[in-house]
Amino acid sequence: MIWDNEQSNLKDYGESPPTLSSMRSVLRQTKRAAQHDYTALQNSIPAFLCPALLRTPIVPISRRAERTPSRKLSVCRRLPQEVAATAPDAPSESPIPHHGSSTPAPYRRGLPRTCTGCGAPTQIYDKDEAGYYDVDRKALRRYLAYDANGQGATKGEDDVYSKALKQMDPKLLEEIGLEREVLEAGDHVDTSAPEMPVCDRCHNLVHHHTGVPIFHPSVDAIQQTIAESPHRRNHIYHVIDAADFPLSLVPTLQSSLRIPKLRTQNRRAKHKGWVANDRIAEVSFIITRADLLAPKKEQVDVLMPYMKDVLRDALGRSNKLARLGNVRLVSAKRGWWTKQVKEDIWERGGAGWMVGKVNVGKSNLFEVVFPKGRGADYQDVRKIRSAADREAMLEATQSLDEYMQVQKQLADEDAENARHDKLANEKAQRSENQETEKQEEPQEEEEEEEEEEDFDLDALLPPPQPYTPYPIFPIASSLPGTTASPIRIPFGRNRGELVDLPGLARTTPGLETFVQPEFQSDLVMTSRINSQRFTLKPGQSLILGGGLIRITPTTPDLHFLIHPFVPIEPHITRTDKAVDYQAQVSERNIESILTPGIGDKMRSAGTFKLKWDVTKKLAGPLTSSVAAKMRPENLPFRIFSTDILVEGVGWLELSAQLRRPQGWRAPGMVKKDPNAAAKAKAVAQQKAAEERERKYQAKVRGEEYVGDEVEEEDLEDVADFPEVEVFSPLGRFVGQRRPMCASTVSGPKYVASRDRDSRPRRSMKSVKMQRKPMERW
Repeated sequence: MIWDNEQSNLKDYGESPPTLSSMRSVLRQTKRAAQHDYTALQNSIPAFLCPALLRTPIVPISRRAERTPSRKLSVCRRLPQEVAATAPDAPSESPIPHHGSSTPAPYRRGLPRTCTGCGAPTQIYDKDEAGYYDVDRKALRRYLAYDANGQGATKGEDDVYSKALKQMDPKLLEEIGLEREVLEAGDHVDTSAPEMPVCDRCHNLVHHHTGVPIFHPSVDAIQQTIAESPHRRNHIYHVIDAADFPLSLVPTLQSSLRIPKLRTQNRRAKHKGWVANDRIAEVSFIITRADLLAPKKEQVDVLMPYMKDVLRDALGRSNKLARLGNVRLVSAKRGWWTKQVKEDIWERGGAGWMVGKVNVGKSNLFEVVFPKGRGADYQDVRKIRSAADREAMLEATQSLDEYMQVQKQLADEDAENARHDKLANEKAQRSENQETEKQEEPQEEEEEEEEEEDFDLDALLPPPQPYTPYPIFPIASSLPGTTASPIRIPFGRNRGELVDLPGLARTTPGLETFVQPEFQSDLVMTSRINSQRFTLKPGQSLILGGGLIRITPTTPDLHFLIHPFVPIEPHITRTDKAVDYQAQVSERNIESILTPGIGDKMRSAGTFKLKWDVTKKLAGPLTSSVAAKMRPENLPFRIFSTDILVEGVGWLELSAQLRRPQGWRAPGMVKKDPNAAAKAKAVAQQKAAEERERKYQAKVRGEEYVGDEVEEEDLEDVADFPEVEVFSPLGRFVGQRRPMCASTVSGPKYVASRDRDSRPRRSMKSVKMQRKPMERW
């Protein structure tokens, strides 16, 4: 009720919609008001204004007699491991009323603080908001009515048996085939306990592929969230999508998060930590969904230098000399390089923050790289050797000194094991004493302690959840803005935690707002595309999705080759027809994914030049190492190309062939100057001297020196580059990068005749055709 009033007030005053933090604070105030003074609340508000007051209260008035021992609740749902770890004689939490009956159902457990799928705060008021739970759902009723105390007898017997085994001699445990680490790994897992269902929004996303995105946070909100980190070591994983790389990059992430700049290639470049509280923060670039680029891992690894060059171009001129030794090209679907990222997360410890824009694969990557199943203490480096191993080590010695060293090593290991067992027993004894003291404390103190442990109302970072070796991870969906709030999952028994942050907005409004709802899922590339080749003749244009994107060449009398790597259907037609299709005024029947009535919102996204020379890669067998082996500079033509990016969708490879200028002669046919090398060296020395002089003058004036852009190759003989103009909704969602030449990756690999193991078999098709007339006779 209070939440509805807040929404109406915001609408009246014309303010922006409430955020999740305000929603969390309002819900908590309502909960406390209902707990402490429910009668006063019922009397002060008329029943006709809030009919929910006539129902059974969500929280009973007298709860002190039913209070459970105080514990810090998790931001995620209670797992089967957590249910089993609860005390068997602990009373159940307060019941939640059943909407279909007048009496409350005999529920034994309560709802969690937040949803595990999206991290939104739990609420039962607004069905349209994230975190809403319908208590009439069958799966939710089964979870709430589950009695963990019913397994108390079996669990008690198992605890007694495990405690007795822990006190046995390690040698005897080895003889019967048991390991001490397995006994100390964790608590008993109750496999019969039902999993906590996700909220209704996550349920619809997983099973029905429908949902409403939440409000995307800003970079400042992400910076304030990371600033609340309790860890000294913080590592930021900047997740980038390979489908539209580098459009999903946040180029100002370093300055926005107030972390050190990228290290340069200078070997004396030093790393700097955070200024505040002497905390350390580093950034790694994780390019996800690499399986969309090439079919094999080796082919993707070859693209790493290209990805670094494109990343330098996107980061700006200030980072053109960045070291970029922290770039990973991974695939969560195929498992490429995910093991190395997982080991890096484990070795670093501290807090790992998944930062990136929406729909870049953060949740999928989160599940794959999370160090699961490492339940033992990471500081436990004990070595328990059997009697046979000890005898083998002693017999393998060659001298008396080696024998004494082995004996000393075994004695040190025995002392370390004894010390570890002593510390473990003391820790177990302290935990038992604390449990006893908590049970003896009065219920009033428990009530106050829980109120103090409640997380801050203004905190952006939710409280941490209890450790479990195999947690339940956030859901992954193609809906932009699936994760509503930070989700913190610890690993390694306080070694560190991994945090999945909500995705940053790409372009507002998104491209999906101009597409019909039934076709919005087609905008996401889920598997690699073997693109077909389309030829654009003069006077033609290419449209995607019936007019969502239009590419029109502006260079006359030139043929363009296009390889679209996008999941939406391409179509080539005359330019005048393409304009009508995009403006939604054509009477011709063509399949379109555009939302009706947006034809007047199409704008020009700019003119893009094909300014990269790719003659060596796209000239075919002329420059192939297994065919003609001609040098590109000796060919009478040049091939220029570029990649046109569609935000969140994919890319299109454009290429065009230009003749050499009139009067051109191949370098092999021109007589070489014997002093060409000396002249080139003199020119280079003169340029270096001029650059040093400019750098000195800038230092004298107190200005920051920025060097000239380094040209990749000499393109002075090109008068005009081929150009194309791209039209899109509002003139957005389009970018450009240097070509990757992905069209050459697909297809069979050509092997030179000298490298073949054996001569290929002759085709028998012609022989069979010759025999057919003879067989007829």
